[in-house]
Amino acid sequence: MSNPFVRIVEPLDPKQPLKKFFNLSKLEDVRYARLPFSIRVLLEAAIRNCDEFLVKKGDVENILNWKEVQHKNVEVPFKPARVILQDFTGVPAVVDFAAMRDAVKKLGGDPEKINPICPADLVIDHSIQVDFNRRSDSLQKNQDLEFERNKERFEFLKWGSQAFKNMRIIPPGSGIIHQVNLEYLARVVMDQDGYYYPDSVVGTDSHTTMIDGLGVLGWGVGGIEAEAVMLGQPISMVLPEVVGYKLLGNPQPLVTSTDIVLTITKHLRQVGVVGKFVEFFGPGVAQLSIADRATIANMCPEYGATAAYFPVDDISIGYLIQTGRDKEKVLCTKRYLEAVGMLRDFKNSSQDPDFTQVVELDLHTVVPCCSGPKRPQDKVAVSDMKKDFETCLGAKQGFKGFQIAPDRHNNVVKFNFEGCDFELGHGSVVIAAITSCTNTSNPSVMLGAGLLAKKAVEAGLTVKPYIKTSLSPGSGVVTYYLRESGVMSYLSQLGFDVVGYGCMTCIGNSGPLPESVVEAITQGDLVAVGVLSGNRNFEGRVHPNTRANYLASPPLVIAYAIAGTIRIDFEKEPLGINALGKKIFLKDIWPTRNEIQAVERQFVIPGMFKEVYQKIETVNESWNALDAPSDKLYTWNPKSTYIKSPPFFDGLTLALQTPKTIEEAYVLLSFGDSVTTDHISPAGNIARNSPAARYLTSRGLTPREFNSYGSRRGNDAVMARGTFANIRLVNKFIDKQGPQTVHFPSGETLDVFDAAERYKQAGHPLIVLAGKEYGAGSSRDWAAKGPFLLGVKAVLAESYERIHRSNLVGMGVIPLQYLPGEDAGTLGLTGRERYTIIIPEKLKPQMNVQIKLDTGKTFHAIMRFDTDVELTYFHNGGILNYMIRKMAS
Repeated sequence: MSNPFVRIVEPLDPKQPLKKFFNLSKLEDVRYARLPFSIRVLLEAAIRNCDEFLVKKGDVENILNWKEVQHKNVEVPFKPARVILQDFTGVPAVVDFAAMRDAVKKLGGDPEKINPICPADLVIDHSIQVDFNRRSDSLQKNQDLEFERNKERFEFLKWGSQAFKNMRIIPPGSGIIHQVNLEYLARVVMDQDGYYYPDSVVGTDSHTTMIDGLGVLGWGVGGIEAEAVMLGQPISMVLPEVVGYKLLGNPQPLVTSTDIVLTITKHLRQVGVVGKFVEFFGPGVAQLSIADRATIANMCPEYGATAAYFPVDDISIGYLIQTGRDKEKVLCTKRYLEAVGMLRDFKNSSQDPDFTQVVELDLHTVVPCCSGPKRPQDKVAVSDMKKDFETCLGAKQGFKGFQIAPDRHNNVVKFNFEGCDFELGHGSVVIAAITSCTNTSNPSVMLGAGLLAKKAVEAGLTVKPYIKTSLSPGSGVVTYYLRESGVMSYLSQLGFDVVGYGCMTCIGNSGPLPESVVEAITQGDLVAVGVLSGNRNFEGRVHPNTRANYLASPPLVIAYAIAGTIRIDFEKEPLGINALGKKIFLKDIWPTRNEIQAVERQFVIPGMFKEVYQKIETVNESWNALDAPSDKLYTWNPKSTYIKSPPFFDGLTLALQTPKTIEEAYVLLSFGDSVTTDHISPAGNIARNSPAARYLTSRGLTPREFNSYGSRRGNDAVMARGTFANIRLVNKFIDKQGPQTVHFPSGETLDVFDAAERYKQAGHPLIVLAGKEYGAGSSRDWAAKGPFLLGVKAVLAESYERIHRSNLVGMGVIPLQYLPGEDAGTLGLTGRERYTIIIPEKLKPQMNVQIKLDTGKTFHAIMRFDTDVELTYFHNGGILNYMIRKMAS
């Protein structure tokens, strides 16, 4: 059927009649001008894709009527303009595509129908680790090791880029996905198939929201959901509430964008924005650069929103010019946005749309701060850091506590490093990393760090040699302007050499600490500290030996590295004493905003971006030399420990199976609140005593060859064994932290995978019990795939983080939610019961289901299939099964 809105199609430029757009201003509907700008993007996509099948006129009406229906859980479809993936999540996506081709062929269909329809970019940025640091050849050595460890994965990805149409691969060593997206991939306005329309994106990484800072609506989805979008399916989403976040005033001179985002993160966590859009407005927005806005948008998952949108304004247009985009295309971009009423003037309050609610922040009230020691929303003013950490030391074990006995707070352990004697105590900094696109995309904080390093070196300050320092920029542009501005050599003198271009310490690829440091930490049971300019500091994520981890701006990372401890009051205590005996305070070396801006204006120029990005797909010689097969169906290597055909589609038939009641399920694990995808999904290094290590050893590998879980996401046998393998896992069945559980039939305490295998062999289904915010954190599809392979049929929780619930649905795992006011405690659940979950024949979204226990107790829970489309996926056994049946038939 033809599009019913074709009447509003017209050329953007009468001189180019074949370049058209849907002119939303011609809807002649007064509601349009009152819509939040983020909702206007959803509306345009619905109008342009309206076919009365996947997208209906009723959907368009619901979006137009957002003000009235926003609270009613109304489902709408959304077709993003493109998809972006990183290699940790991209490899399993390409593995699934390859396996889906095999499945379609087995069912008698055409396997080449399994092909991205929606444009997809895959940026390889998650594989490099900080194995070498504090040396001039660290970058080359780390990149050489990256290829040595990941050659097989990289060959597979190169096969995928050739076998699948419409998929571009950005090779390793190019930068971090979200910074490359911001500086290079983002269009702001698409020019495709004869139409102009707003750029929008979903990505298999929760920090895809960073691009919202440029005015491109984007957010993270599960890898499973992204694969469906790549295959041309719309995302089914509940039309969100939109919280208007009004920024007022100007930041104080010493405040960085990092301080602003950590303040906003804590504020919005308190407001409660899970499942909502946040849209920024007000005169304060005009005071923020695109890099500042991108930093704020990047941490959207940490404050729990779906998107954190900054509408396009003249500063956005200027950024496109600054980063070397084609000037003619930029002019078309501005002309299109003006025509459809999507160009914002933040100083013009008459443009302010309607919002669900409005909250405000006066930027002048923001003070320098960090966040930690275990969660990104736990903001601490820098002036309070020493006192706060010392309070945390003695506090009860929890997000703000380590439960160290008072008489041990000042314990120190002496150790020798490279022939010199040192001491470590609670609060000693052992990792200091300038890392993550959150901050390395922002020239003001990066140049601020460089200028601080210059002043520190000139003042005679140093960093202790055992501290693992590193600089991992998000793109080659950063190195370019740090070098050209003359500050790179000073960063190197303090140990902050470039160690790689990718997500490194921020995602746990921090590499090993010196053995003598680890021994000292272990001997003293010390709460050692990592300080990083990242966006996540969940327990166990950064490094197994740093129990406290603080997010900080790049200049503060250097400051704490020089101090060597988090237990310092910068206002009263010196950073250090130079060779002349002079006390040097932080205020003595902190660069002013005017200093930073002067250097930025001189050295961050369009030519840099053009030079770096024009050769991005060909500059890596190691990638160019890879030999990849050319077949359309992948030839699986049974000896491979990296790439394996997954069992998700084994036994799949064209006929649907009727959902069955889950009978007499055991509880595999029982959790409290805030269990993150870092706790669930395999991540970081593979412990030598783990089930995954035993599997790899049985395949002939040595511990040196294990690599990380992230690098082995294409092998389900490794990933299933690494599910719930986090050393900081807190399971109510066990009296200490660790990746173990009780196998109730035998009463034995086993590794989680081994217990699940015992249950599976006996034919027992499994469930998981959890508290609030189950699945918080990164959008990891293995946090759903792993439990599915362990035999988990359902999760019963008080609440879910949005992306993880969606991933559970995508794998056919039932997300159950306690009724309001109920939880395991109020219902008297111990987790030692057996659970029968009654699944009716006729299902509807968010219906209540009955749960019977073997104790005779009965209660109800909400089945969190939120839309009819999600129910369709469940009936098919998951979203990929649905797509295979659709393509095969």
